Amino acid sequence: MSTPLIRATGLTRRYPLARDSFFERQRFATALEDATISVESGEALGLIGESGSGKSTLVRLLLALDTPTSGTVEFDGKRVDASASSRSLHWLRRDTGMVFQDPYASLDPRMSVGRIIAEPLWALGIQGDRRARVAEVLQQVGLDADAGSRFSHEFSGGQRQRIALARAIVHKPRLLVGDEPLSALDVTVRAQILELITQLRASLGLTLILVSHDIGVVQSLCETVAVMKDGRIVESGTTDEVLLAPQHPYTQRLLASIPTIDVADE
Repeated sequence: MSTPLIRATGLTRRYPLARDSFFERQRFATALEDATISVESGEALGLIGESGSGKSTLVRLLLALDTPTSGTVEFDGKRVDASASSRSLHWLRRDTGMVFQDPYASLDPRMSVGRIIAEPLWALGIQGDRRARVAEVLQQVGLDADAGSRFSHEFSGGQRQRIALARAIVHKPRLLVGDEPLSALDVTVRAQILELITQLRASLGLTLILVSHDIGVVQSLCETVAVMKDGRIVESGTTDEVLLAPQHPYTQRLLASIPTIDVADE
């Protein structure tokens, strides 16, 4: 039996709430409760659920961007210690890349596009011709090589998300994580970025974890799906199983809420 590329077991994250007095008992807000998932190499997992359901918290814990209250994360069989130093986590950063929701907020306007994309290479100490690697990855995401000398404010939202994708894959990670990477884009550009992610998965052999409110995007990109509500995974399975024949009442309500257009026969 193969080892999953990434596996989380019993992940829980609680945050302490402010106390009105020193004598008041400490209370906690639970963002994630006993989450267990497993993603095989080459697989695409979609995380769906309403806002505040714990999707982004789960992703942050998987990437050691936050420390769980309890539970464990393993990457390719190796335990991930989120409390370790940044240098000690270089091995995990080397194998993971992330694309965020807002292509305007995620790129530093003071840095050239080439420097933005090359940043992971410098941060992780990856040797080689970095300039050539930036030019190569710009081509992979459908941008001209001379884009590296320009600044992010000179590009449209869709082009900025291509730049963000380039930065996420420049160090050749095995796992790509997208936290609502398409939701800030208009419909036409969204389709283009969706196609680009599909192409990159195929050409680079990427494993994908995708957080999305868009059920259609999840159906297009993901083989498996996990449904989250109130910090818990309430249902998971193959995309067809979960989205075509949902078992949990919340999943049924979530899918029933998707607007549809009835076209009358003429």
